[in-house]
Amino acid sequence: MAYEFSVHTTAGKPEATYIRLINKMAQRNGLLQAKIADWSKRKLKVLPQEVLEDINIFSLNLERNRFKDVSGISKLINLKELTLSRNEFVEFPSEIQFLVNLEKLYLNQNKIQSIPEEIFPKLQKLELLKLSTNRLSKLPTDLRCCKNLLHLGLSHNYLKELTEAVVGLPSLRELYVDNNRLSELPAELFNNKSLVTFRAASNRLREPPDEVCIGGLKQIRSYFKQLKLSQPDFVRRVKTMFLGSSMAGKSTLCRSLKDRQPVMVDVKDRTVGIEISEVQIEGFRFLFWDFAGQEEYYLTHHVFITPQALVILVIDLASYNIDDPQSFKEKVSFWINNVMMRVPDSVILPVGTHIDKCRDDREVQEKKCDIGDKIKDMLAKRELMLDQRRKNIDDKIEPKLFSDQSNKLDQVASYSLKCLDLVPIDCTNYKDIEQLQEKILDFVQDIETFPNVVKKLPHIYQAVESAIEDLIKDNQFPKHGIVSLTQLLTDIKQKVGKLDEDDLKGILRYLHYIGIIVWYEEIPALSETVFVKPSFLITLFKIIVRLDLKEQLECIPRELLLTENSLVKDRNMWAEDFHSKATLHSTAMRLLVKMTLQKGNISEDEDFVEEIAGTRHEKSKLLSLLEHFEICLPATPTKALNPQAREFVPHQQWRKSGTEAPTKACLFPSLLKHNSTVSRMWGEDKLTDVRVRIYFLPEIPHGFFHRLIIKACSLYAPYWVGQEQCLVMCNAKPLLFKQNCEEDQFIEIRYRRPEDNKFQQMWDMIQAIIQKIKTLMEQWPGLCQHICSPCTVPNCSADYEWTDLSGSDDIYDMVKDDKLTCRNGHTERTELLFPKVPSASDSEAKNAQNNTFYMTGNISMGSGTQSVNNQSFQDHQSN
Repeated sequence: MAYEFSVHTTAGKPEATYIRLINKMAQRNGLLQAKIADWSKRKLKVLPQEVLEDINIFSLNLERNRFKDVSGISKLINLKELTLSRNEFVEFPSEIQFLVNLEKLYLNQNKIQSIPEEIFPKLQKLELLKLSTNRLSKLPTDLRCCKNLLHLGLSHNYLKELTEAVVGLPSLRELYVDNNRLSELPAELFNNKSLVTFRAASNRLREPPDEVCIGGLKQIRSYFKQLKLSQPDFVRRVKTMFLGSSMAGKSTLCRSLKDRQPVMVDVKDRTVGIEISEVQIEGFRFLFWDFAGQEEYYLTHHVFITPQALVILVIDLASYNIDDPQSFKEKVSFWINNVMMRVPDSVILPVGTHIDKCRDDREVQEKKCDIGDKIKDMLAKRELMLDQRRKNIDDKIEPKLFSDQSNKLDQVASYSLKCLDLVPIDCTNYKDIEQLQEKILDFVQDIETFPNVVKKLPHIYQAVESAIEDLIKDNQFPKHGIVSLTQLLTDIKQKVGKLDEDDLKGILRYLHYIGIIVWYEEIPALSETVFVKPSFLITLFKIIVRLDLKEQLECIPRELLLTENSLVKDRNMWAEDFHSKATLHSTAMRLLVKMTLQKGNISEDEDFVEEIAGTRHEKSKLLSLLEHFEICLPATPTKALNPQAREFVPHQQWRKSGTEAPTKACLFPSLLKHNSTVSRMWGEDKLTDVRVRIYFLPEIPHGFFHRLIIKACSLYAPYWVGQEQCLVMCNAKPLLFKQNCEEDQFIEIRYRRPEDNKFQQMWDMIQAIIQKIKTLMEQWPGLCQHICSPCTVPNCSADYEWTDLSGSDDIYDMVKDDKLTCRNGHTERTELLFPKVPSASDSEAKNAQNNTFYMTGNISMGSGTQSVNNQSFQDHQSN
């Protein structure tokens, strides 16, 4: 008997891919008829009669509509897949319980607050359930009746516990509970051998701690296994970060708290980069991180600022000016904003220093009140901005096309950065230091402020940490504290006895996440290297990322220059290139490392020096670190074409022939002083330029744009970089992007209007930069953005706002109209505003798309060969 299949899509055209899929499914299941009905993005509030009358529908897509209920859907008795994502459900649609053949249910990105009992026992065939990005505070107990459930997505809800409803799912393979309010995970859940994927980030867990969960399912199982073997330890450890402007008194305060008495720090001894120390106070272990306040060091702050820490914001009250808005911005709001964007659920304690230099107590109280009021006002304005942005989305004709942005706003608004009352102190006064210490102890013991400060750990975790401490005290490690992973594992096993190597690596991973050791297993060049003294790692950063690097270059002694076959004139050239071009030569970097190691009396091992400093032929570990954290951009010399190069085959990864050219120099975009080179190569901005703007709320994080430069220049070559501009080339076509840090902060992308009608190439390049921005934003959870194309008419302030990039199966169908009119009445061709190819060349453009941008491998771009990752702008359902 012949099978009949049909597909209804929004465009009304059958898709061969879907037909083949249904054909296979129908043959497997013995169906006589099977239909896919796609009614997504129709602004529907009620199910169409056409849908309700067709009981042969196999898969129904109702995504991005305006449904609050789906009355009548129980008629679709053959339905196996139902997509209701990105609608307006507040209550779980109870009629779904009658869809007894349902296998896949997508209800993510709604506003569902609760699910009634007696729904899931009837859905015995359900295999996939996505409920992420809703407002669920608990789950129905009878969810465990879904014995065939394989995938359960619960991320971004308000769940406080995982009950037997989840534990009792015998077939569950994938479980996602990120960004909830969980404090504990049930051990029974991990007895389920079927479970192969689990994610629980951003929950502030005590048992197991978040730092254990980051290690993955295997480490969580090891954690619970180890808990059964001995009595647990309850560890009270607080990472404490001292932030603030230069000369605010951070180091003085940090060292005074550590020594429990006033300690004066001379100007010449002020912090370079970051300093780490540990102090025990009444049963709590405080790990103090003192961050330097000069702007040159800000770029590395982002790397080491981590969640679940106490942030002490040090403010110089003597120099604070109530009447100068810039004073509040530089000393207070800049720091709070950057913490809020990086770790948005932090606890900040403002401490006002130098009160002994104020006129009297009245001045101190006035400044304390002023700072407190302005902080409250600042946080209120941020909340207002988020609410206004949400309202703007809700007021749009099709708000569901912006649901990703709306959900991100909801997520950011759910974070609760807590800013405590400012504590004014005199660092030279013992009583003030003692009182501040008591206040800090009170804060960290407050369960509401620090819900997971006490963490439950298997005893073996503490045993391994103690073993490392003993090995350091017994001088079993080199002075620099850099050891091989293999040697460290061997030494620890001798101390703690028999321990599975994978379990031991998991414990080391935990110690890395809390800052006791440093092990960058994700960096290939460093995966076998462990820093058991993190302070030495900071020393390595200080060699390059420092305020006085030019002076350091000028101080390289002549005898050391000769070891690299260099002269004083070379040293002078390196210093000048760094000062004027923000470029550091690799030979100079090696010599700086050697000089620093000599000063620390740890340069006796020549192999170690070469390992850290590198050679003329091998990259240094220091450079690998700088590249990994996107602090610098390696530059390699342009070489002639290689006639022995392997042939490039589309859709296959291309590998280089021979060895990679050694890095000759590194560019530090954050240190550039002007844009003259970029301006010269780009020329004047033209009214005909195609422009796209990415706006940021609350602001562009410090260092964000420079990391974008590094990402973009790693993708395209040639390139030219300036202080706040970057120009890249692809197939001889230039693209400029630059940042604007005025009141409305944005990054603007410009492309010369295509004269040859090649809009596909233009939008591919623009989207590649936007994708890099989106990737970077993942490092700043408290940051929001939206994309606009400004009206092309001069002096018109109107914008054309982009919808979600994931809102279409084909990004080039984002806007179907050929022309659009702005709010001021100006009309423009759509392909100059949004990713769209003119209809006349649509077929040609799609062929170009399949053969260029979406390939995996290396392709030639301008004068260099760069790697292009396989990018996809397809719509992926949220977990």
